[in-house]
Amino acid sequence: MTPPGAPAGTGPVPPPALVARLRAAGCVFAEEEASLLVTAAQGRAQDADRHVPAPPDALEELVARRVTGEPLETVLGWVAFAGLRLGVGPGVFVPRRRTELLARTAVALARAAGPSPVVVEACCGVAPVAALVVRDVPGADVHAADLDPVAVAWATRNLHGRGHAWTGDLLDPVPEALRLHVDVLVANAPYVPHDAIAVMPPEARDHEPHVALDGGPDGVDVHRRLLALAPGWVRPGGHVLVETSARQAPLTRAACPPGWPVEVLHDDDVDGTVVVARRPT
Repeated sequence: MTPPGAPAGTGPVPPPALVARLRAAGCVFAEEEASLLVTAAQGRAQDADRHVPAPPDALEELVARRVTGEPLETVLGWVAFAGLRLGVGPGVFVPRRRTELLARTAVALARAAGPSPVVVEACCGVAPVAALVVRDVPGADVHAADLDPVAVAWATRNLHGRGHAWTGDLLDPVPEALRLHVDVLVANAPYVPHDAIAVMPPEARDHEPHVALDGGPDGVDVHRRLLALAPGWVRPGGHVLVETSARQAPLTRAACPPGWPVEVLHDDDVDGTVVVARRPT
């Protein structure tokens, strides 16, 4: 993965030996990663003065985790996403930049829905979409749900008390009172075909939960399950949005509820693809 986003030229100059060690481990952005790791280690120093050098073992711990293949973002404890700094940790799915298309679209539709839209992020992971809605749509009633309690704990932190995070399968844990009142149902549900997981980069394959990656034989099994639930939750005129791939978009589109107008969005800049279905009024 690429560095999670730090302003160029603002970090400390890392030791050349550290840069060489990261490069030897296969880190393409070795200089940037080294600077971020040094900064993270300094943040662990007990002294409040960030200019005090961190204990050597603090940096070594972080570097050792990185060179063994752990994603940089979980080593640092954060990832940049659409102008946010989201907390992440070992064993969670790290939000990708492509999901910014999904998040921006959810924000736009929530704003258009009225002063107090109900937004639900299913398969939320650390809740990147819900967190952006919380920031950009004041007054929104925001909910996020995921099967993994570790991810839900991070989602709770990232919502900062301005949204609700629930643990359970798809929409099972979402309050029943929201049925037929959801303005925007959004999900970055797993869409990697089962057999393709074996050829994913080791950062994802070995360090992220397969339940957050595995979409079944063709990658769209979870999409089908979620989209089948949408009519029981989305209000007339509301929308359901699902991230997918350009190749799988026809399958995701075919899984949308019958009679719902469907649009496929794509953003080349972030390589994001989103299927948007609207419930007729």
